[in-house]
Amino acid sequence: MVTRHHGKATTIMLRTQNTFHTKLKAILKYLASHHPTSTGDTETTVAGISLNSKTVGPGELYAALAGAQHHGADYINQALDAGAVAVLTDASGATRVPEHVPAIVVDNVRGALADAAALIYGNVESQTPRVYGVTGTNGKTTTTYFLNALLAELGQTTGLIGTIETRIAGVSVPSQFTTPEAPDLHRLIARMREAGVESAAMEVSSHAMAYKRTFGLRYAVAGFTNLTQDHLDLHGSMDEYFAAKALLFAQGHSVGHVITLNGGAEPQWGQQLADQVDDAVTLDLGPAAPVAEPTQAKATWQVQDLEPAGLGHAFTLRHTSGFTATTTVDMPGKFNVANAALAAVMVFTGHDREHWERIRTALGAKNPGPFASAVPGRMEVIGSEPTVVVDFAHNPDGLTQALQAVNQSRVQHHGSRGRTIMVFGATGQRDTAKRPLMGRIAAEYADVVIVTDDDPHHEDPAEIRHPVFEAAVAHAQVLDDGTEVVEIAPRADALAYAVQIATPQDTILAAGRGHETHQDISGQSFEIDDRVVLREALEDHGFITNGPASPRASD
Repeated sequence: MVTRHHGKATTIMLRTQNTFHTKLKAILKYLASHHPTSTGDTETTVAGISLNSKTVGPGELYAALAGAQHHGADYINQALDAGAVAVLTDASGATRVPEHVPAIVVDNVRGALADAAALIYGNVESQTPRVYGVTGTNGKTTTTYFLNALLAELGQTTGLIGTIETRIAGVSVPSQFTTPEAPDLHRLIARMREAGVESAAMEVSSHAMAYKRTFGLRYAVAGFTNLTQDHLDLHGSMDEYFAAKALLFAQGHSVGHVITLNGGAEPQWGQQLADQVDDAVTLDLGPAAPVAEPTQAKATWQVQDLEPAGLGHAFTLRHTSGFTATTTVDMPGKFNVANAALAAVMVFTGHDREHWERIRTALGAKNPGPFASAVPGRMEVIGSEPTVVVDFAHNPDGLTQALQAVNQSRVQHHGSRGRTIMVFGATGQRDTAKRPLMGRIAAEYADVVIVTDDDPHHEDPAEIRHPVFEAAVAHAQVLDDGTEVVEIAPRADALAYAVQIATPQDTILAAGRGHETHQDISGQSFEIDDRVVLREALEDHGFITNGPASPRASD
């Protein structure tokens, strides 16, 4: 059946407690590899650094770099009015710096930015928390949450930097980017140091590496999840996308390296990365691999004895030395076994062998274990009859893994009596090639496909939905198995429709937005949280929900 229906359609600045005092002449010396020159008084002291002329603080260094449409130097006077005392810029920007204002001039401001921030905020290796960086297309968020939980189980004061939130010693603030800009990142690390954070888990995006946001920070351990098609609007090709990820494992950026060999739908990238990193610790997912693929050489760690345990799985990690550790992940999907295994191996890698027994004990903890707590918007279960799951899957590999996970869980609990109902859309102003792929995948694995909007941004939502919808229809016709394809907008109506047609034996997967609470349509922000909308719809139809009751407009 094919139908269509259309309805009407902050930056967190964490100031450090301590005041930093760094003279421009010290920054000049530290940036020697960037061939800096200077104007004005190099004895001037700066207390911080910022890219934003609106939020630069008193006594700080304002970094004015060239953008796609404007140059940061256009806003120098605004930065000075806010309290900036000096400028870091390029030759073009230097012509707009007032004569009385000290300036450091480099060829590439973005290249020098992170190094300057690292010096100003005192983030030399001996002073920062031990940072565990995770990169890859899918699984970064969940892996960092698992890292955070395991490190906390070991008694450490922890921090977290990622897509959903920034957490400093248990205090959480929302995140604007997966990986903050260099000045904000180094300010966060300094703030963590002040708060007594011993270890921090951090998502490292390909954008962050391409834009040098993480430069100047040395990771205790870098981990790789997988690589599959995404972000080609920025990188242009999979080879360039891979090269951006691989930068995290280059000399000088990280100390320990853990690489998943067979994660995701394109496991050759893990092997390729391992081949070019001399001291790589490798992880073979074995039966946990989302796509079965033999590894070329014996891995350092292997996942063994995988078996169902509730909604999730129990498994054993075996080191080449014979050392083993058994743990349980309570979230559905074999890809979450991959995320948990990577987190565990990264922690083992970040500790001397004498501490491994403590880590094994922490992994075996029960009620709850370190991999028991749900990650917001990542395979988050909203209801049980019908089963309703919200996930952030927003690319072909992510959709495939999420659908396979919910299908496996549905069959285990309801056999052939239930259906999988999927609600999803594609993001505007992003890689357009993945849109038809996502439509075909949805029709392949779901019984009812509801195509709706994600974040259209400045694209026409109908034009984004069209290739997704048409590809789903075409594949459903090829399958000829009764798959229904429906197009419904706005998103809230699509979510409500999914609940309306569901039976207690069905499973609803709302994919693409996960934890997000606002939708960007033509540059305007509209409040919508899939979890809230679904809970309200479930309650309206007399179903029981997991978690807090939905807020009502009259409350």
